[in-house]
Amino acid sequence: MKIPSVLMTVLALAAVATASGAHRGNPPPGDEKGVRGAVAHFYTALDALFRGDAAPMSAVWSHADDVTYMGPGGGLESGWKAVEQTWKAQAALKLGGKVEPTDVRVTMGGEMAITSNYEKGENTNAKGETQQVSIRATNVFRKEKGAWKMVGHHTDILPYLTP
Repeated sequence: MKIPSVLMTVLALAAVATASGAHRGNPPPGDEKGVRGAVAHFYTALDALFRGDAAPMSAVWSHADDVTYMGPGGGLESGWKAVEQTWKAQAALKLGGKVEPTDVRVTMGGEMAITSNYEKGENTNAKGETQQVSIRATNVFRKEKGAWKMVGHHTDILPYLTP
């Protein structure tokens, strides 16, 4: 059975956290401020995407073959080329609105970090109607060349985005 790379990433991070003593209430030292900055950059890029601009998303993501995306429209994309195409298709929808992360929780382990949070805000559906967004999200980041880059994004489904 092939295990998706995001699951492997989560399992690896859990192993690092366990080995470091995080399970005993002693999280490993890490760059939580940097991770929170990466989260802020992702949601700024997401808002640009809603206006039709996919370019900022390219700056926040790793361009590696092991990145994964499971967004509110459903499906699973793997590898930067596939993920990038999905972001470009979403930008073309010009959903408008704004989505912000709330209740962000950070779990660190070496050069990897996971954030769990809610995404709250609003978008516009295909009929031009305002739709509220209130979904759960998990983001996985990896430090690459000194910068935190997104390697995984997984959210709940938004019915107005599914076919």
